[in-house]
Amino acid sequence: MATPHPTHDAAAAAGDNRLKILEATMKRNQYRPDALIEVLHKAQEIYGFLSPDLLVRIARSLHLPPSRVYGVATFYHFFSLAPQGTHTCTICLGTACYVRGAAELMARAEHAAGIAAGHTTPDGHLSLASVRCIGACGIAPAVVIDGNVTGHMTPDDIAAQVTALLSAPELPQS
Repeated sequence: MATPHPTHDAAAAAGDNRLKILEATMKRNQYRPDALIEVLHKAQEIYGFLSPDLLVRIARSLHLPPSRVYGVATFYHFFSLAPQGTHTCTICLGTACYVRGAAELMARAEHAAGIAAGHTTPDGHLSLASVRCIGACGIAPAVVIDGNVTGHMTPDDIAAQVTALLSAPELPQS
């Protein structure tokens, strides 16, 4: 089951080392506004997702309007504004994948997982997502499962993969 995440202000008050790492990244970039994407990448890496509190903290530190930071965080599909599941399944809906059946793959994955794309199962075990292109057009339709690209997927393949992920043991916490 997914563990609740404390607010970032509470984490800072408790001396959370993640905040120190993020601050070091911003300091190394001299708190320049043009370092926003690098800072967001580091924040995503160390926190796992970008909470509203964290986005506001970054905006203040880089002297940017919160709307700009939020806009960048929501523009790029890499960034997540919510905690992700233990396992992830991302289906490419780019042109090559789409014409080779990616929409049916997505429908089967959603059915097997019991959630819509862009969501995480209530137990926090699986996040299902879509992207516009992963650059694997030659093996379309392609899916990224826990960071591994798999091509030439069929609806039966994706249903089996999602079912296996839902029943897979929890990954150890890092």
